[in-house]
Amino acid sequence: MPEFVWRAATATGKVEEGRLTAASAGAVLKQLREQGLTPLGIDDAATAAASAVASAGAAGTFAQPKVRQAKGPVTAPDVLAITSELAIMLRAGLALDNALRVLIDMSHKPSVAELMQGILDAVKGGTPLSRALAQHRELFGDFYINMVRSGEASGQMSAVLDRLVEHMERQRTLRDSVISATIYPAILLGVAVLSLIAMLGFVVPQFEKLFTDMGDALPMPTRLVMGLGQAFTNYGLFIGAALIGVGILLARWFKSPAGRQWWQTLVLRLPLMGPLALKYQLTLFSRSLGTLLGNGVPMLTALHIATETVGNTVLQQALARVSPIVKEGGRVVQALSATGIFEPLAINLIRVGEETGRIGPMMLELANILNREVETGIKRLLTLVEPVLILVLGVLIAAIIVSILLGILSINDLAV
Repeated sequence: MPEFVWRAATATGKVEEGRLTAASAGAVLKQLREQGLTPLGIDDAATAAASAVASAGAAGTFAQPKVRQAKGPVTAPDVLAITSELAIMLRAGLALDNALRVLIDMSHKPSVAELMQGILDAVKGGTPLSRALAQHRELFGDFYINMVRSGEASGQMSAVLDRLVEHMERQRTLRDSVISATIYPAILLGVAVLSLIAMLGFVVPQFEKLFTDMGDALPMPTRLVMGLGQAFTNYGLFIGAALIGVGILLARWFKSPAGRQWWQTLVLRLPLMGPLALKYQLTLFSRSLGTLLGNGVPMLTALHIATETVGNTVLQQALARVSPIVKEGGRVVQALSATGIFEPLAINLIRVGEETGRIGPMMLELANILNREVETGIKRLLTLVEPVLILVLGVLIAAIIVSILLGILSINDLAV
């Protein structure tokens, strides 16, 4: 029978490792649970040994490799990993304080271990987990804390953490897809800028001596390109410094409330990007609201938290008017419809959800629909942006080359 290596937590939270011979990994899992252990990982011994040897061989030694500790502050991926591991251990029946001890022992990042130790100390002192997390509100956020609070009230902490993990993974996937979609256009734009710098800084000056004596006899396009080349050669550093300075000032202004609102308003008004930006923000709102309502968070609290998850201040201001209307006894569908930012399909879904008492699931369904539309829209936008950037780059380089050829042809005409 095959041999397996296992890693599990005891009832006191201590992490232990060992080997077992069994027919399958499921049999090992059963034996560990019969011994009162919480399995954290089960691997085939031969595979694990081969991986260890390969890792050691790559380092030039067969000694057991040391685990390198990661540095830096706690990040969003760290929070996701903590939530996922905590959900697994609570679902396996481990007590909360012991699960937190296991997380501290398993942590390979000092900042994460310090964070979890602080939370463990607070929990051991009688503080609820949600209140302990609230001491790190800038890291976890109101959405996370209220979800945990709902898990404490319902006694279904592991299920709530599972939903949190699913929500965070969906949000990360959506955000990563948007970021990934901008990488290739950014590369094309960078290539275009570098190509123009190379043409104006190195290619055009090579023809300056040839055209020096021509003066006004040169065609206008040639004179224009030669002037740009001279300006770039003589004042390139000053132009670059000025552009960097302007960029820094614009970046600071965009971070101010007035600048951020102006930019976000402009984005929403763009022909193709505007509808995508709107749907992306509404996806965040819908998924957050649906998840919170599905876990028993009151409507007014859920509306407030879901509104805070929206990054666009213009949309935030519109959605902030929903909660007061609902508080005064108005229907949710009427309040959301009054914002003017939801499409008829979304309004109909919300109306059905409110009439059937299933507004939470309907908001999640709306989020899935909007998510698919955002992904499709990004793909369509890329199919348009990429050839446009290539075409613009080709036209600019072709214009420089043609202007130089016109100058050369004018020299030949004068010689004749």
